[in-house]
Amino acid sequence: MISTEPPPRPPFTMESAVRKVRLAEDAWNTRDPARVALAYSPDSLWRNRAEFLEGRPAIEAFLTRKWSRELDYRLIKELWSFRENRIAVRFAYEHHDTHGQWYRSYGNEMWEFDEAGLMQRRYASINDLPIAASERAFLWPSGRRPDDHPGLSEVGF
Repeated sequence: MISTEPPPRPPFTMESAVRKVRLAEDAWNTRDPARVALAYSPDSLWRNRAEFLEGRPAIEAFLTRKWSRELDYRLIKELWSFRENRIAVRFAYEHHDTHGQWYRSYGNEMWEFDEAGLMQRRYASINDLPIAASERAFLWPSGRRPDDHPGLSEVGF
């Protein structure tokens, strides 16, 4: 389901922070780099693992590379904490490489938003765990996680 409501803007409440996280998860599960990049300010700063990025074009190029290597990507994000214009999330995603090896990647992100609700800073720390295909937990069809699929805490991650 794609929302027609404008995305939440700071200062965040519990309800708007939870909604902001779910909207981010939904966008990333599209695996559409151009669409995802629009959620970030034109001069957004990122740290993703050991890679540092600045601006939407760099973010879009990064995501294009990412999703060309991380196949059948499925992501769940969960709100950890929030205040004013910042949100902290934890996440897990599953994907496989071109050789068929599956991975579950776990991580944390810290987000900071401008007044328009665009993310101006994103800091991500991520660890990868090789898994067998039989260990996969994120089995919904490509795209948005269904509303009735358990979140991270319910899955036990």
